[in-house]
Amino acid sequence: MGNPPTIAIAYHSGRGHTEVLAQSVRAGAESAGAEVTMVTVEAMDDTKWEALDAADAIIFGSPTYMGSASGQFHSFAQTTNKRWGRQAWKDKLGSGFTIGACKAGDKDNTLGYFATLGAQHGMIWVSLGLLPGWHLSHESENDLNRLGYFNGAAGTLMGDLPAADVHKADIATAEHLGERVTRMTAIHLAGRAALAAT
Repeated sequence: MGNPPTIAIAYHSGRGHTEVLAQSVRAGAESAGAEVTMVTVEAMDDTKWEALDAADAIIFGSPTYMGSASGQFHSFAQTTNKRWGRQAWKDKLGSGFTIGACKAGDKDNTLGYFATLGAQHGMIWVSLGLLPGWHLSHESENDLNRLGYFNGAAGTLMGDLPAADVHKADIATAEHLGERVTRMTAIHLAGRAALAAT
């Protein structure tokens, strides 16, 4: 058996809500056997860049502000251009997560932005891999993927509530994302190793 998958979670958290989801993604990834590095993107240094370059998968995270990722995350994304130019992240796996105050709030734009950023880097995108919860009358707001997003994990919390109130279903959905990315990364690495051995 090979080394455990290495996952980097590259994220910005404005008021702590995204931090809750980031730690939940981390918990899910670690429960599935990954080695996880947390990278806060607003103050990048050589150590953080090296962690992203070395990771087998990168999971992007940001609050959704005004229909997209935060300005701090966009600034980070723009500084990845040197990695883009030399295809440093090509064939890494990627995914993303976000949270916003409105139940819809155009969070799909943020997840789509993450997927496009990954595609520009030549990354392989990992979807949430869940059917929607809470979309039939017998279902509950406590279901996984209760908001019905697919490009990654999404949560919602009223803007005047503290991070401690992030919904348990959104936390569990973020944990699922971490687990799924880890499993898909392990499969990808095993396939690459098998091809190399032929």
